[in-house]
Amino acid sequence: MAGAYPRALYRAMGFSDDDFEKPLIGIVNSWSEVDPGHFHLRELAGWVKAGVAAAGGAAAEFNTVAPCDGIAQGQGMHAILPLRDVIAASVELMARANRFDGLVMLCSCDKIIPGMLMAAARLNLPTVFVLGGPMAPGRLIMPAKQRTLSGAGEGAPAQSKGAAWHPSTAATSFDYAALRSGDVAFAQGAPSVRELILSDVKEAMGRYKAGQISAAEFYEIECGACPGPGACGFMGTANTMACIVETLGLALPGCATLPALDPARRALCEASGRQIVELVRRGVGAREMLTQASLENAVRVTLALGGSTNATLHLPAVAHEVGADITPDTFDRLGRTTPLIAKFAPASRLTVVDLHRAGGVPAALRILAPLLASDRPTVAGRSLGEIAARAWVTGAGVLHGLDAPLAPEGGIAVLRGSLAPDGAVVKQSAISPAMLRHTGPARVFESEEDVRDSLMARAVRPGDVLVIRNEGPAGGPGMRELSIPAALLVGLGLGESVAMITDGRYSGATRGPCIGHVCPEAYAGGPIAAVREGDLIEMDIPGRRLDLCVPADEIARRLSERRPRQPAITTGFLGLYSRVVGPASRGALFGG
Repeated sequence: MAGAYPRALYRAMGFSDDDFEKPLIGIVNSWSEVDPGHFHLRELAGWVKAGVAAAGGAAAEFNTVAPCDGIAQGQGMHAILPLRDVIAASVELMARANRFDGLVMLCSCDKIIPGMLMAAARLNLPTVFVLGGPMAPGRLIMPAKQRTLSGAGEGAPAQSKGAAWHPSTAATSFDYAALRSGDVAFAQGAPSVRELILSDVKEAMGRYKAGQISAAEFYEIECGACPGPGACGFMGTANTMACIVETLGLALPGCATLPALDPARRALCEASGRQIVELVRRGVGAREMLTQASLENAVRVTLALGGSTNATLHLPAVAHEVGADITPDTFDRLGRTTPLIAKFAPASRLTVVDLHRAGGVPAALRILAPLLASDRPTVAGRSLGEIAARAWVTGAGVLHGLDAPLAPEGGIAVLRGSLAPDGAVVKQSAISPAMLRHTGPARVFESEEDVRDSLMARAVRPGDVLVIRNEGPAGGPGMRELSIPAALLVGLGLGESVAMITDGRYSGATRGPCIGHVCPEAYAGGPIAAVREGDLIEMDIPGRRLDLCVPADEIARRLSERRPRQPAITTGFLGLYSRVVGPASRGALFGG
């Protein structure tokens, strides 16, 4: 009689006696029609199920929510980071309720991948991740003699009309090495072609406001940036977390960077379905891949590839679930001995599709092998070192060797000082050398909206240090991502003269002198709450310092007189989140 009740319910969905003898595999799918990162995952789930069936398993699919950071920019962003913990809880509780033998996590985008990682760590079931893959870049055809639209060190285009966009999937005959470096001129006086991704839209907002591009050009960029499904093609949080999952050994080799609509995706999905059944039979739980050593490997790969600063929130949160010790300081410590071997958009014109063409994560692992714990197991049944040894590094100019890296240190630095006693995080690989050290007068803003309005009004001066507070995990609530103000700063031509500092966060799609995660946050009484208009702020990224140039006793006096600003939302789940969330320096964990 044992199990008769759930068996009766499964029979209503077509299960037979034979199915009840098979391993039950939960297909956790973040498919939705509200953002492109997940739009294609329904078809992928069918291929995974076919692999499960071929290996003798029975599959049952369920969904979790899937927000998009890009769509939520502005007011909706309050909900995004809190949803990470909601996703983790939803997957954990569904898996416990249904007593699955193993799980396939089918996911994409910024908060879904870390949320599912947290759930995998809690459950310790056999688990395979199938990442949705990066979106193909769009293509912009520009008139002759027009300069490129964005990218580190590139100028703004002259105004022109008639630019036309074509999906990059129809442009495989073009010289991608030349595309990555800027324009491709087919003949003297002929039009030029360049790749286009979502981060170009944000910077184009600033360029349009500065009068550097026309309304027609801006419209072409908006229409062409996202040609189809997949995660945004820059090294933002989605692709950073995908690379982390593969480095942890929880996805099959090549999964992280295989483009969303690549013909090889079906075979990858079917292979993942077969492999999860094998892992169930062998009793290999997710925590075998989630150890201190494997998490430190993931930190190093993030640093070497110039990954998103949001990894300093998510990896500590995952580590917490397995009792490992990963903090922002881990990133800084390992970053001093981990060279930067690649730069991707928006810090360069390279996209994650270029990384795939260069060999993907396995190629990066091959380069970084002397720095990694290569004995770590993977769901592929081979060690990380064995996968690295079989990899090939292809294509020039994408991945650089340890003997000739782009920089001697990794892409992320952690700063401390009188403005950030508990630390602040910066993507140093995306900053012009001229702004690695800067001292300037503070311009104080109490929210993202305030600084955005000031930038759009052209009220910011070269040399300013923009301080945006009350955007931390509790004070926001939700630690909003300030990537649009950051992109406006660059688009307005201020990326080499104005710094931006906040207790909120930035995206991997951010470049320029943008320092986030300032801790303690203003709402908790951190020194950022004491900054006043005109105070001098000194940042020294090589020296790892961030200081408010005001005497300590004056900072203390100001803080004693402060009246905390109420979060923008105090009711419902976000009100609860504000009351119980922990600091960014510990992963902004729900419940502290």
